[in-house]
Amino acid sequence: MADDDSADALAAVAALRRLADRLEDAAVERAMRTGWSWPQVAEALGVTRQAVHKKHAKRLIAAGVTLRRRG
Repeated sequence: MADDDSADALAAVAALRRLADRLEDAAVERAMRTGWSWPQVAEALGVTRQAVHKKHAKRLIAAGVTLRRRG
C-alpha cells in the first residue's frame, strides 16, 4: 500500500467514525424520546448504561429530551 493509499484509508476511517457518531446520536435521541431507558439503549449498543449516559445525557438534556431516571 503506497503512502497515498494509507492516507486515503485513514481519512476514510475517520469519516466513517464521524458518520457512525452522528448516526448513534440520532438513534439514541430517537429512542430516548420514545421512552427507551438507559439500560435498553446500552444493551442495544453493546455498552454499559454508564457509558451511554456519560456520552449522551448532557446533549439530550440540552435538546429538551425528558430522560427516564430508572428502568
